[in-house]
Amino acid sequence: MNKAAKRRLVVVGGIVVIAMLVIVAIAGSGGAASSLSIADVLSGDYQGKKVQVSGSVVADSLSSDGSTALFEIQPEDGDGSQTLAVSYDGALPATFGTGVVAICTGTMDDGELAATELVTKCPSKYESAEGSLTVQGLLDQADSMVGTDTKVCGYVRGDINTADADYRFTIESQGASVNVVWDGGMDEAVVDGCAVVISGHLDESGTFVATEQPAIDENVSE
Repeated sequence: MNKAAKRRLVVVGGIVVIAMLVIVAIAGSGGAASSLSIADVLSGDYQGKKVQVSGSVVADSLSSDGSTALFEIQPEDGDGSQTLAVSYDGALPATFGTGVVAICTGTMDDGELAATELVTKCPSKYESAEGSLTVQGLLDQADSMVGTDTKVCGYVRGDINTADADYRFTIESQGASVNVVWDGGMDEAVVDGCAVVISGHLDESGTFVATEQPAIDENVSE
């Protein structure tokens, strides 16, 4: 093969390689999700398009339709004048709950986001257990503690349930245990065996109803 033929072969090969790279780049960009605000996606300009949008989960908006979770999000700055309905056919993260910032990726369909991916971000919270009751101490005076604001400390036992479950998790101390109800955000570090401090009150059924995000005991580890 002479030099001219070799040169032509190199040039043709280079063009083919460049063309393949361009095709891959175009295909990749077509599947990428645009990161947008709630106002953007509600404009109607993104019907049928893949988008990513984040917002705070609206209180009392979580429900389910079979395996599909339905909820609403609003801007993180607290402006509730615009909310976006989201459907997510998958298991909700244990950290999901009211006020949590949910980052949702999916396709817009008639003003609703059909999400295929969902992650949450929730600020960590640590607190001292000083002045709080143990679970046994709470239950020992249960009759007088119903409806009374207090703090209780203990260790998480078992799994963390999702926000729509009957209770979020169980805590135990001194051999006594109590179920905790909480529909808000959870630090992802709150897991089985974690020492926590929870503000709230005992209800008539003997369940502890949290009124603030359960905090990790800053001075205790198991």
